[in-house]
Amino acid sequence: MKKIPAHYNKLKERHGSLLDAVEALGKAAKAAGPIDGMTAELIQLAAAVAIRSEGSVHSHTRRAMSHGASAEQVRHAAVLLTSVVGFPAVAASLTWIDDVIEEA
Repeated sequence: MKKIPAHYNKLKERHGSLLDAVEALGKAAKAAGPIDGMTAELIQLAAAVAIRSEGSVHSHTRRAMSHGASAEQVRHAAVLLTSVVGFPAVAASLTWIDDVIEEA
């Protein structure tokens, strides 16, 4: 489940210091409060769904599941957004979530 996409690796090669800073910011944000890892990833997954970011949905689905989230919990995190971001965004995100679940 620790598959790092080729595109991310290319970005890391081209812009290593920038990606290091982005990763450090993410770690600092998570360490700044009491929310556990799985919940943090589900929150970030919801944000990724809201902005329709396929790559981020893939990433946060992987990460949430690595923290113990079940497929049902990950899907539910997206479904909860139906009244906020609309059914089309949720439907698209569920296909991206299933990409990760099916590869696991």
